[in-house]
Amino acid sequence: MVKKKLRPIVWDNDARLYFKAAIGYIKKESVQGAKKVKAEIFKTVELLPENPQLFEIDKLKTGNDGSYRAFIVYHYRITYKITADSIQIIRMRHTSQEPLEH
Repeated sequence: MVKKKLRPIVWDNDARLYFKAAIGYIKKESVQGAKKVKAEIFKTVELLPENPQLFEIDKLKTGNDGSYRAFIVYHYRITYKITADSIQIIRMRHTSQEPLEH
């Protein structure tokens, strides 16, 4: 059996900064809550190399060819792009914020 080459996860700098800020914000109210949200987001992201098309096509991406997808964890919407070489986490936003087309 041929082993499938898995694409690495690459976080966009803006997405990484938003993630860190969000966890920091949650931590002010609850350290345990911050740990829980962080762990669940990482756990979900770690599913992507095995199955990049696990989540639905991103409806907010203009002209999406199917390579942009999104999922929600604890009110955070994470958008990612599937490329030939990687899975890029490109955006993270709280669902209470106005959705942005991109």
